[in-house]
Amino acid sequence: MPIDVSTWWQFFAVALSSILFLVDPVATIPAFLVMTDGHTEEHRRRMAKRAALTCFFILGGFGLIGAHVFRLLGITMPAFRIAGGLILLLIGIDMVQAKRPGTNEAPGEAEEGAQKEDVGIIPLGMPMLAGPGAISTVMVLIGPSPEWWQLLLIFAALAVTAACCYLVLKAAGGVRRYLGEIGIHILTRLMGMLLTALAVQFISGGLIELGFGVKR
Repeated sequence: MPIDVSTWWQFFAVALSSILFLVDPVATIPAFLVMTDGHTEEHRRRMAKRAALTCFFILGGFGLIGAHVFRLLGITMPAFRIAGGLILLLIGIDMVQAKRPGTNEAPGEAEEGAQKEDVGIIPLGMPMLAGPGAISTVMVLIGPSPEWWQLLLIFAALAVTAACCYLVLKAAGGVRRYLGEIGIHILTRLMGMLLTALAVQFISGGLIELGFGVKR
């Protein structure tokens, strides 16, 4: 089978943008600074690395077991695509309003994390970075019977996302000073718009697969 480079790039772009926007490490900066307040830069770098690795392995693990979960519970891909789209829609609406999605960060979670010495895995790595929206998106992207190249590109997108998480959190103080609260809110709103469009695409695709509507 010949390699269609344009298809590969298109799939990778969709996978990377949807996963990265959902993980949204920039929006995690305020919580990260609260949880690591009073600690050394070395400690912050270590927590950033641990959070990034946790995000990668959680999303990758759920993506790999997704097909088995579908078969075990009898869930069809169109149904899961619609469910994932609804979750994305709710998250996107929150982000358009410059609010941190409740699925990623519950009230008081950052303050509670500030009392812990190790916040890299919980709550920072999961659920703040690897939240329900990102998990369901990875499972939808992989699907019940993925091609080998799709798996390769999705894990490449996960690796890029994890690297971005580490770099952004490691430089959290500088990023916040550079962007400011207004800059972070603008970026969050833009990502929310793109996620909302992606959610509608997921839902419409699921409805078409179920026989509602015509594929264009």
